[in-house]
Amino acid sequence: MALARRVTGTVGEEGHSEQEGGGLSLGHRFLTIWAMTVSGSVAGPRSVTSRTEIRAARAKRQLERRRRRQRRLLPLAVLVVVVIAAIVWQSDGGSSSTPAPTAAKPTTTTSTTAPPPYVPPAVRTTIAPVLAGEGQWVTQDAWSPAPPAVMTTTFRPDRSHPSIVAYASWLRATTTQLALYPGNKGPGPTTLDRGPEMVPVAARPTLLAAFNSGFYEADSAAGFYAHGELYYPMVNGLATVVAYADGTVDIVDWHGGPTPEADIVMARQNLPLLVDGNAATAASDIPSQWGVTLGGAPAVWRTALGVDDQGNLIYVAAPSQTGASLAQILLQLGVVRGMQLDINPEWPIFVTYGGANAAGPALVVPNPNQTASRFLHSSTKDFFAVYRRVPGVVQQPW
Repeated sequence: MALARRVTGTVGEEGHSEQEGGGLSLGHRFLTIWAMTVSGSVAGPRSVTSRTEIRAARAKRQLERRRRRQRRLLPLAVLVVVVIAAIVWQSDGGSSSTPAPTAAKPTTTTSTTAPPPYVPPAVRTTIAPVLAGEGQWVTQDAWSPAPPAVMTTTFRPDRSHPSIVAYASWLRATTTQLALYPGNKGPGPTTLDRGPEMVPVAARPTLLAAFNSGFYEADSAAGFYAHGELYYPMVNGLATVVAYADGTVDIVDWHGGPTPEADIVMARQNLPLLVDGNAATAASDIPSQWGVTLGGAPAVWRTALGVDDQGNLIYVAAPSQTGASLAQILLQLGVVRGMQLDINPEWPIFVTYGGANAAGPALVVPNPNQTASRFLHSSTKDFFAVYRRVPGVVQQPW
């Protein structure tokens, strides 16, 4: 402080003389400023700016410059956004900013579910009122592996005779095997082995049904071929039920000569075709073509066998029938080709079995002249048996 006062005093003195002399010298000014800085007693505003203040001022200037640049760039940014939006709108090809929906690509699905097995349609009757269950097919082999192979129904075929009932049976060709057996008399005399003359015991585990065949050979000459044996030669022009080595069955107008070809495993003939091409044949209207009847009556019990458009067999039996009326019943059942089998009251028979090994035999045709066990013992006449098909088996059980 003493130094300050000394300097101040000196400056004051010198200042008085300088004022008089026209101003302070440079050295005196420097000493004055230095003294004021050291003493901190200089009055009035500070003339020197601090480093903090300098930095703050510089930051403020930079912020202002940045804001000015942002204000200059804002219109340009808006313009860029507008241009981009316009380009996107043009590429979408529409006036909406929402993208147009795209069509879904078609998909292909593969189902592994097999279609349900075919069953015959209900038989339509023209008689009202319809009786309970009339024309409805009923499965008779529920004990056997599905699908149903033997189905039966009853219906009234003739409006003018509503008391007449037809008894029909449907056989699935793809899962069954049709076999033919000679009886102890039918089809007629032979030197060949007649076989078991009944359903073979070893074959009964798969037995589904059995039914009557055709006329005796003495009443109408016709071919008979079974188990590799030709009991009677085939006759051209006769209706023939045929089983082939591939398992299919058919009813045909035979023109193959006296001996069946190698791919045929069974053949039975009886009279000419009754139905052909979904229509009754001309011969169906000729009474003398359809056998000698009991007592000469034109309308008697008659049986027939036909094939539908699916290749399945249909058997039918009905009382009070002529050849012509029997043909109409076959057509009502959906038969495309059909033949008459045996006739007269004694012979119509169709048996189903309620279990393996021929258990529970039952008559479908209510014939008092027949018994349900007929084909389990030696049979007088030849007959057909229906088995559940065994893969790989071609020849019928014997």
